Amino acid sequence: MVILRKEVFDAFMNPSREGLQSALQQAIQLEHATIPPYLYAYYSIKQDSNDQIRELLLSVVKEEMLHMALVCNILNAIGGTPSIDDPSIIPTYPGPLPGAVEEGLQVPLAPFSLSLVKDIFMEIEQPEVPINFRVLAAGAGTPTTIGHFYRTIKNQIQQLGSDLFVDPTDQRGRQVTSSFWGSSLIKVANVDTAVQAIETIVEQGEGTSTSPEVEHDQLKEVAHYYRFKEIFLGKTLQPNPNANEHTPPDQRFFYGDPPIVFNQDGVLPLLENPKTSVYPENSPARQACDAFNVAYTDILHKLHNVFNGQPHTLGMSITKMSELSNLAFKLVTIDVGDGKKAGPSFEFIPR
Repeated sequence: MVILRKEVFDAFMNPSREGLQSALQQAIQLEHATIPPYLYAYYSIKQDSNDQIRELLLSVVKEEMLHMALVCNILNAIGGTPSIDDPSIIPTYPGPLPGAVEEGLQVPLAPFSLSLVKDIFMEIEQPEVPINFRVLAAGAGTPTTIGHFYRTIKNQIQQLGSDLFVDPTDQRGRQVTSSFWGSSLIKVANVDTAVQAIETIVEQGEGTSTSPEVEHDQLKEVAHYYRFKEIFLGKTLQPNPNANEHTPPDQRFFYGDPPIVFNQDGVLPLLENPKTSVYPENSPARQACDAFNVAYTDILHKLHNVFNGQPHTLGMSITKMSELSNLAFKLVTIDVGDGKKAGPSFEFIPR
């Protein structure tokens, strides 16, 4: 479970527009920081192997991007300015997620493994009360998880009310929508739409207190935590056909067939937590890693512009994301010695 630092919540002690703007910027950084570790695991799986796992990982990445976009829309709706390409807020690995307790979960860039899914990915996405109702440690108080963080933001938005929001005509085209995420990426203009955006983020990550499933675009999907648990267990989460409204929540679903098969031979032995500096100058690995980081930085610049008045350029940013994957798949084929392959470092290249 990700435990956030107390000071992350200090802005909520005296509700204000400025405090919420600061908290939402923290949320942008938090959502961004989960994407490279998930992508690194995805890139490490051979493209002709473990198809179900690759698909599940990519589905989570796509929704983490959606969550980041929704937070940007909320921040713009209350007069803030999303910051995406500031080098001071770019995550480093291994390390805690932005705002998390330093001695807590250390998130790496690592090749896919079942232990990575269980010990890192499930911990990132874990609800305050998982559907199996794991008991929190006595004396822990209210758990300051990512979901709790978002619920606190929602409560503060509801408390501050309509006066918090700027006139939509003054947002200068800062509300972004895209068919890439169906109808889930909504414009935020008031309390109701802000709450809807936050509930999408929390439910896609954690599920609800009574179900691991959430419904979006008229389709039911399993929340991130339970998708990762499916991968770890090697089983698909299925509704209990005998359940009814009186069935306890933890008996309404079960993990069973069809299986999700994991083939260890289908994972490339990528370096853990690579840095550009580990690759010799002018080597194929260094050149490929540099190309990846230039493209990664360019995407951050483009996304910053998207959410700061240029929403029409989002399609170009999405195209660049596909190009980034192509660069990664080239990079991970390069031998770097000791039986290891190169991996992308997700480092920011200053202009």
